[in-house]
Formats: sequence, C-alpha cells, structure tokens
Amino acid sequence: MLNRFARFSLAISEIDRCWHKLAAEEMAKYDLNSAHAFYLTTLIQYPEGVTAAKLGELCCKNKADVSRMISILEKKGLVCKEAVGGNLYRAKLLLTDEGRKAAEHVQGRAALAVELAGSGMTDADRETFYRCLEMITTNLQTLSKEGLPQA
Repeated sequence: MLNRFARFSLAISEIDRCWHKLAAEEMAKYDLNSAHAFYLTTLIQYPEGVTAAKLGELCCKNKADVSRMISILEKKGLVCKEAVGGNLYRAKLLLTDEGRKAAEHVQGRAALAVELAGSGMTDADRETFYRCLEMITTNLQTLSKEGLPQA
C-alpha cells in the first residue's frame, strides 16, 4: 500500500490533470485554454466588475498571470475594462455579453463535472471531504509561508 504522502500527491496530481483536460476541452470551443475557465467563472460572480488586483486575489494568481489572461480575454471580446474616474489604472473588469454567455456555459459544464466526479458520495461525505480539503489547504498555506518545522 502506498504511504500517505504518495497517495495524497498522486491523487492531487491526477485530479489536477483530469480537471485541466476537461476544462481544456470546454475552453477549446472559445479558442482558449483551461486556465481561462477559472477567470470566467470568477468574473461572472461579480457582475459589477472587479479590479485586476482583486481578480488576482480571488484566483490566487500573480499580477503577470492576471494581465496575460485578461489581455487574451479582451482580444476575444469576452472581457472589457471600465474606467473608474476617467482612469484605466484601477479599471473594473467586466464580462461582455459574449463573455457572460461563455462563463455561464463553462460554469454549467464545471458543475456537471463536479457532480459526476462526486458520484456515489452522500451529502455527509461531501461535507466531510470539503471540510478536510479546506483544512489541508489552510495547513499547507501556513507551512509554505513558515516552512516545515526543524526535525
């Protein structure tokens, strides 16, 4: 039997690989890649728009990544910038009508994928799973900031 580290690492890697494959298939319809899916599904949650800095926080991405992704989404006509006080410096990023349609489509397909991936789980299983996953995430974030304790 694999040890806990191997089981954890392999499971996370395989989930990530499968998720990106499914997302890539869906995003290909828009000539985009899997990374764009998270930006679209995040932006649709903020119909009033968000700044690039806030989007970076929400997606846990750095400024350069956000800038690249938004540039591509703008060129595809899915996102636009709305000046604040006549200035684009802290512009709000908004989905265009076409962007909203794409985001709704991707959001629906993602919901289906999550539902099917959790087949066989009860609501109690799901609650325990997400609680544990959030706990592991928080603990790993702390460890990545502070480092592992010395042996």
